[in-house]
Amino acid sequence: MQYPGNYADHIRRVLLSGQDLQDAVRKAAARIDETYAGKPLLLVSILKGAFVFLADLSRAVTIPCEIGFMQAQSYYDSKQSNGTVNITLDLQQDISRYHVVLVEDIIDSGRTLALVAEMLRQRKPLSLRILTLLDKPERREVSIPDVESLFTIPDVFVVGYGLDYGEYYRNLPYIAELSE
Repeated sequence: MQYPGNYADHIRRVLLSGQDLQDAVRKAAARIDETYAGKPLLLVSILKGAFVFLADLSRAVTIPCEIGFMQAQSYYDSKQSNGTVNITLDLQQDISRYHVVLVEDIIDSGRTLALVAEMLRQRKPLSLRILTLLDKPERREVSIPDVESLFTIPDVFVVGYGLDYGEYYRNLPYIAELSE
């Protein structure tokens, strides 16, 4: 991936505005507040793509919570996952004392999320809930139960709001389709 220069030259269309994203994040945070009030809560982000979503979500959640990070890699400077998922950063917390909300940026094939969710289930959290910003059901290769998706999007390659192409575009305040 070469340096993209001006981002606007590479955006085909904006799918979700910054306002769309913030409205959905506030509603998701309200559901988390209601569900986990008075309970030990751990929000776990899968880096790098979900970091912006987690930052906004954690500020919108009004109940006490802790935050943890995992990093899983499957794209490697490409628009297609190579099918291999590597966990490059794991949680340090003993999650058996927490209700865990796994915060993901996008479900594409589902392989990365399924692997991470199974790893977490084996650690026996009090409960495990999956919250994803974006869902591409047309690309699903692995079934993932109990997922709450804020948005369903078409099968296009998207960037922005934490999602990247070759490590660029994460800082866009909206979700956009990347042009070829």
